[in-house]
Amino acid sequence: MSVTGPLALLDSASLYFRAYYALPDSLVASDGTSVNAVRGFADTIARIITDRRPSRLVCCMDADWRPAFRVNALPSYKAHRVADVEANEEEVPDTLTPQVPIILDLLDAAGIATAEAAGYEADDVIGTLAAREADDPVEVISGDRDLFQVVREEPTKITVVYVGRGWAKAEVLGAKELAAKYALPEAVAGVAYAEMAMLRGDPSDGLPGVAGIGEKTAAKLISDFGSLDALLAAAAAGDARVPLRARTKLAEAADYLEVAPLVVRVATDADVVMSGADKVPDGPADRKRVLELKERWNLGASVDRLLAALDG
Repeated sequence: MSVTGPLALLDSASLYFRAYYALPDSLVASDGTSVNAVRGFADTIARIITDRRPSRLVCCMDADWRPAFRVNALPSYKAHRVADVEANEEEVPDTLTPQVPIILDLLDAAGIATAEAAGYEADDVIGTLAAREADDPVEVISGDRDLFQVVREEPTKITVVYVGRGWAKAEVLGAKELAAKYALPEAVAGVAYAEMAMLRGDPSDGLPGVAGIGEKTAAKLISDFGSLDALLAAAAAGDARVPLRARTKLAEAADYLEVAPLVVRVATDADVVMSGADKVPDGPADRKRVLELKERWNLGASVDRLLAALDG
């Protein structure tokens, strides 16, 4: 394995969640336990190692997918997901959650590092590890756009490999690509994306945004004024460059905009706990155990591909 490759930070829940829905639920172990997410996640890691050639890799995990500090600031944060779970828990069996311990067992046996931080989401773990990386370029692999905000050029380059439309259509977004995609200032593309997202909102996360301000308008406002703080100051001062309708809507959303930065921005100072060294191993840490897990959980060729990637 090359020692000059990037540090790969995996948004694990995003990746195994997508694998769960991409692969058939007919993939089961001998006891009937679903293993489609395990298989798909193993395949994803194998492909990342083979295609992206990282020298270091960390599977970042959610210790808390709905942290108290975000909910306290904005009670609507991911609230609908809780309601969905409560409404469906008696109707739809949860076949994903039991697969997470199997994934963790497989990663441990393979010698692949995991990381989490008590009271934080995987996004915060990624934000912290990326922000403090001083040696290698960083590649964040995720199917969620929220992490576009970590993109930067200095002091170490951070890019996002966005797999929201599948690996075959993966987009590699650095500051230049992110700025072009959303019409944002390249010099602060990651920060500007987060501030645009605050204005735009995100129903999937329970973020209301500012009524009447969509993605394009949000991007233009942030680009024109350079930052959310500068925009809000201009709007409060009655600056004619902020359309009257936008000034009105920003004023009406003042309470939301006060807490939005805490909710939307990823933490960069979380107390991250690593399971071990993040170097991509030259072969599995415990090959016998990996093969036992393969047999026990009927993981088939997915484990073979993971082993081949590590051995390669």
